Amino acid sequence: MTPLDALIRSLSRRGVRRIFGVPGGETSLDAIAAAAACGIEFVLARHETGAALMALATAEVTGAPGVVLTTRGPGLANAVNGIACAALERAPLCVISDGFTPEHRRFVSHQFFEHSALLAPIAKGSSRLDGEDAGHDVERLLDRAMAAPAGVVHFDVTGDAARRDVAAAEPIPFAAEATDEGALATARDLVAGAHRPILLCGLEAAADPALAAAVRAFAVATGAPALVTYKAKGVVADDDPAYVGLFTGGSLEAAAVAAADLIILAGLDPVELIPQPWRYAAPVIEVARQPFPLRYIDPAAGLYGTPAAALAALAKGAGRSGWQADAIARLRQAMLARIAWTGGGRLTPPDLVLGAQAAADAAGLDARATVDAGAHMFSATALWRARRPRDLLISNGLSTMGFALPAAIGAALAEPDRPVVAFTGDGGLAMGLGELATAAQTGARIVVVVFNDRSLSLIDIKQQHRQMRRDGVELGAVDFAAVASGLGVRGYRADDPTSYRAALDAAFAGTGPALVDAAVAPDGYLDQMLALRG
Repeated sequence: MTPLDALIRSLSRRGVRRIFGVPGGETSLDAIAAAAACGIEFVLARHETGAALMALATAEVTGAPGVVLTTRGPGLANAVNGIACAALERAPLCVISDGFTPEHRRFVSHQFFEHSALLAPIAKGSSRLDGEDAGHDVERLLDRAMAAPAGVVHFDVTGDAARRDVAAAEPIPFAAEATDEGALATARDLVAGAHRPILLCGLEAAADPALAAAVRAFAVATGAPALVTYKAKGVVADDDPAYVGLFTGGSLEAAAVAAADLIILAGLDPVELIPQPWRYAAPVIEVARQPFPLRYIDPAAGLYGTPAAALAALAKGAGRSGWQADAIARLRQAMLARIAWTGGGRLTPPDLVLGAQAAADAAGLDARATVDAGAHMFSATALWRARRPRDLLISNGLSTMGFALPAAIGAALAEPDRPVVAFTGDGGLAMGLGELATAAQTGARIVVVVFNDRSLSLIDIKQQHRQMRRDGVELGAVDFAAVASGLGVRGYRADDPTSYRAALDAAFAGTGPALVDAAVAPDGYLDQMLALRG
């Protein structure tokens, strides 16, 4: 077999069913042919960053590696934002690019830069698959992509390397190291001595069903409350009595966490938190796949290797905590009250989120959401109901704009029975508008909700907060419904709650993608940001 055959077969064995990208005329065409022979579909995106974000969302939804395919030079360069996003979201992503042969490297400067050097700061490894042991290189790198922290690996393949014969390689068995017994004993003592422990759940819990189940079991066994990061929405369901709200490292959750005398970080990666100092005095138990090189707080006990088993072991020896259900409910309601606002007949961001949830429920649809970076994410992450991990997808580690639309396409294609609501600002949508054509071509079952306030609202409110002159944040008017229609997507406009609900009902009733362009009042964003972050 060829090195590309070995790569594609290994990806298929690991559960990959789609590759996203924009091909060139070199080995990317061989990769598409090899994928088709293995039953893997190639999805043509309109931009390489969009392709990488589709692959990232596919990885998060399925647990298999995401795969993005690019041509050399500008193709790979275009994909870098999506690749960096996968690295900082801790999503396994395989990047396949057309490479330059050794002969080309002697005289070609056109489109040339060192691909592996470009990705070196964000990739866990790179291979040209030109060595004698290319089959083992494939397995080694794909295993590295899946290992904690999951991330990016890169195959830069030339025609000469892609078409030669190599020996097949067997998958390399992997076994996580057992949790240190001394650390476990320390953690048990901390739990036994605590009256009000609290769980702070992060992205590793969303990616690991066993850890998510262990979190819920601990909450049931002890009566302890739980908060979740954006990435961990649904690890503890929003309607679970133990659920308090979101944890970002900001101010909104401070009263709840400060009331605890023991903090358990369940799969919480420091990359998920906003850059503010740790504000809590209670001791911390960190439960994760591996220690983090950078962290906000040094734990009193670190349980690494097999986090689900470690947390289950803590639950076995724990008694009921001093938390009362009514106290947890009051904390939850207090957090929601601080981000609420009413629009006096105008559409507000909470209206858009709650309205989309109600319309999906009324249509009998089990919808998930994707959320773009921007001020609208305050309402979307807090108010979209999540009952399972990955009911909401968001770029948090990188917090990139332009995420929601391609992520919605990737998630909808991975699970066609689950429609996806993509919550995006007008600025974020403009960055990847061409992917509406990808949605139309694939028939992705998505509804894009555009928070159209004609500005970069998150930057706008930061400018306001600093009492600076409003400058550089106004986008101007765009009729996104008309643009969507021109790209083959059903488009609707709304400027009040009644027209918004009618647009949503029509969007969910149809087949294929739809877009609702909603004129939204931005007045309350600053108050929301101050409540969340301080």
